[in-house]
Amino acid sequence: MKQSNENLIPYVNLIKQFSEEKKYLLKEIERVLYSGKYILSDEVEKFENAICNYQNNRFCISVNSGTDAIILSLLSLNISNGDEVITQANSYIASAAAIHSVGAKPVFCDVMDDQTMDPIDMEKKINSRTKAIMPVHLTGRMCDMTKIMNVARKHNLKVIEDCAQSIGSVYRKKKSGSFGDLGAFSTHPLKNLNACGDGGFIVTNNKKISDFIKLKRNHGHIDRDNIKFFGTVSRLDAIQAAILNFRLKKLEKVISKRVKNAQYYKKLLRNEDIYHPDVRSDCRDTYHLFVIQVKNRDDLKKFLLKRKIETNIHYPIPIHKQRAFNKKIKLPNTEEQSKRILSLPINQYISKNEIKRVCNHIIQFVKEN
Repeated sequence: MKQSNENLIPYVNLIKQFSEEKKYLLKEIERVLYSGKYILSDEVEKFENAICNYQNNRFCISVNSGTDAIILSLLSLNISNGDEVITQANSYIASAAAIHSVGAKPVFCDVMDDQTMDPIDMEKKINSRTKAIMPVHLTGRMCDMTKIMNVARKHNLKVIEDCAQSIGSVYRKKKSGSFGDLGAFSTHPLKNLNACGDGGFIVTNNKKISDFIKLKRNHGHIDRDNIKFFGTVSRLDAIQAAILNFRLKKLEKVISKRVKNAQYYKKLLRNEDIYHPDVRSDCRDTYHLFVIQVKNRDDLKKFLLKRKIETNIHYPIPIHKQRAFNKKIKLPNTEEQSKRILSLPINQYISKNEIKRVCNHIIQFVKEN
């Protein structure tokens, strides 16, 4: 088949974002460069305070990646060798890798049809070595935090929310990261709140935890010449903080556009052979990803690409199936979904006509297959 003559519909459009914001971003970057303050500056503190206000959390500690946000969260809870942390295998590898990096063991539970943590299966995985639960709010859709927190309280377990994909997501009037002991966020360029490079942050309402992470991220420095304990280097650069301060002001507009895009997708993709989770009345999904589940997923992906429509898969190989994990366990829902999930373009720059074009081709494929 010949390649389509239509314009490409990109999966993400960071170039468009920069071209729209160029005038303002370059001004902010220049301002930081002229300040001569590039590490743990007023700009970083401004970002941390802005996140506290946005999240309604007492403390925010910025770090240099979402992975480090999880690692430092685990360390703040004294999770280490021999401990177990229950999480999901349908997440990005960083969720499990962070647990492994502190010497603990990631234990995987299965997921619900909407890719969120299955609280019933999660509770079955608890044993005497379990120290924490780490639900992953994948795609911008929050897990059932009522049930998860009830299980955590019942078994006296800590909770770290993996919020890498869920800034601004709401469950029963509370934002992601506001339920557990800590929330770990990423500001990777592909996230809804995105830096121009790696970045992340942690939110908590516990001052002791906050104080520990602030020291741990900066070699344990109390001041310039004294350290309380050995730490690491995981600091958000002032330039990235300036970019994030600018983009945080626009975040609600970005989320609103993504929600509208998702609603339009849902309206057009009403087909029993195309599954996408229903919207829950007590929640706000922020659609970092818009994921459908279909049979013949790989063929559909190729079909769309020939028609100049980019898609992605998050994630084709569950973590428990990766060579790095090297253990045989069964997670039926996780494994089945990994064969069917397909992420459609939902960035804030896609037009209604482009969404219509995507949907028309998907429906055509489903009818023919």
